[in-house]
This record gives sequence, structure tokens and C-alpha cells, in this order.
Amino acid sequence: MAIKIALSGAAGNIGYALLPLLASGYIFGENNIELRLLEIPQAIQSLSGTKMELMDCAFPCLTDVITTTDPLVAFHNADIIILVGGMPRRKGMARKDLIQANTKIFSSMGRAIEEVASSNVKVMVVANPANTNCLVALTEASRIPTKNFAALTMLDHQRAKGQIASRLGVSTNSIKNVTIWGNHSETQYPDPLSAGYCVQKDGSKVPLSELLVNDIDWVTTDFISDVQNRGKAVIEARGLSSALSAAQATADCLKTWLVTGTKVGETISMAIYNDQGYYGVKEGIVYSFPCECRNGKLYTIPSLTP
Repeated sequence: MAIKIALSGAAGNIGYALLPLLASGYIFGENNIELRLLEIPQAIQSLSGTKMELMDCAFPCLTDVITTTDPLVAFHNADIIILVGGMPRRKGMARKDLIQANTKIFSSMGRAIEEVASSNVKVMVVANPANTNCLVALTEASRIPTKNFAALTMLDHQRAKGQIASRLGVSTNSIKNVTIWGNHSETQYPDPLSAGYCVQKDGSKVPLSELLVNDIDWVTTDFISDVQNRGKAVIEARGLSSALSAAQATADCLKTWLVTGTKVGETISMAIYNDQGYYGVKEGIVYSFPCECRNGKLYTIPSLTP
């Protein structure tokens, strides 16, 4: 039985970068994959070209590709839904206007999920403002457990790991348990010190609070600002928003959440529905916390130690 994966905004830059990761086995190994690609009518012709390319790649795990403008078709019995499509923030647009426009879009996405998706569907929201969009969608999809929804802060998590690794002159993979608190926005708080550590060549674990003890000024100023504003820096450099890194972060988050789980003692950052007031944060919002993943389920870590 193929895993049914729906992707909105599939013709966009992030979708284009994400599709090979979904179809190639990078995330789900040798499991068969059926892709449902959702787009607005204006982009459906472009999407047909993407479908041709997917066929031409001859991915051995890809069994079918469906393109549609109807979320009821895309989400029907879907096992995984990745919501990348949304209203982008345009020059001169106030944040409240962006939220209003996306509220309408994600209300309709949530209603479609409620109506036709698998009862155990997992939903990853990538489109910004991701936390708000996720909250809107899960509110409309009351049939689906709130723990089955998450907004992407793995991109910020990876950005923080990259900055720390570069500063220490180590591999990114050796940096563990940084935490992104809050939103995928300039208000997020990237935190390497509460639980972060570096795995040494001999396998020992050294807290980042020790390794960065003489670099606290950087950690509390430039590091935070660089992670918070990395997306803006990418736009200024390449003239387009982050796509390659956003797609990779989405793939890595899905793989950890749904396939491999987190290793014992390790966490990743995911924005989830705060139903228990974790860390004193207001209940009823979507907020990024340190999470463990086991058997396809998310668990917020109740306390942190390095």
C-alpha cells in the first residue's frame, strides 16, 4: 500500500526542491509513494511540467502523481499533508494583512482535511506565518488530533546548528539539542545553551554552555540576530526566499517525526499546539518547543538539561 502524500504549493520553489526528497526514498525508504500535488489554477500548467519531470526521474518508489486544484481531491485519504502553498508577503504588506489573507486559505485547507483526510493524517505547515496557519488549519479539522499537526521550525533549528558548528569549527552533525522557542519569525529565540551539546570525536558530550563560555557576547547578540534574520539575508543575497534549505528541513523533520524518531537523549525543534501550557507558555497557541519523536508521535520535553 502506497503512502499517500499531498503537497500544496507544489509548483513553487520549495515544492520543486522537496518533491525529489519525497519521491526518491530519502524520507520513507523503500515504501511506495503516491503524490497528490495541489496548486492554484494559475499554476496548474507549470505543475504539469513538474509532473513530467517526476515521471522522467523514474523513481522506483513513486507509484502515481496526481495534479489538482481541488483540496478535496488532493487530501482524500491522505496519510501526510504538507502545506507549502500560501499568500506570500509582498512589498508594503502589513503582517496583519498577510495573516488575514492566509487565514482564509488555511481555513479552507483545514475544512478539507476535516472532510476527507485519513483520521491519522499528519500535517506539516510550512507556509508563513507557519504557526498561525497551523493553528487555523487544526482548529477547522477538529476530527484530527492536534498532536498530528506541526509547523516547521526545523529550518531555524538547522540554521542555529550551522552557526554554532561554524563558530566552533566542528561538523554540523556534532551539534545536538539546540532549541528554537516561539515562532518561525524574527521573534523566535534560538537557544543553544539550555540543553545543547557537542559530540566529540571520542563520543563524549560537552555542553555548549562550556564550549561557548568565552563567547557569550556572540551567543546573546549576533548569533540570535543571524538566526532570526537568516531568511531575510538569503532573500537579499539571491533575490528569492529560502527554498533548498526549507525543503531539506521539511524532509528532515518529516523523516525524524514519522520514520526514524529522535535518538535517545536528543531533541528537535517543532512548533506544536500547546495544550498543556508547557514552560509557562500560554495554552491554545502553536509554539516551537524541544520535542522527541517516537513511533510517529510527538512529545514535548517537560524540562531541559545540557
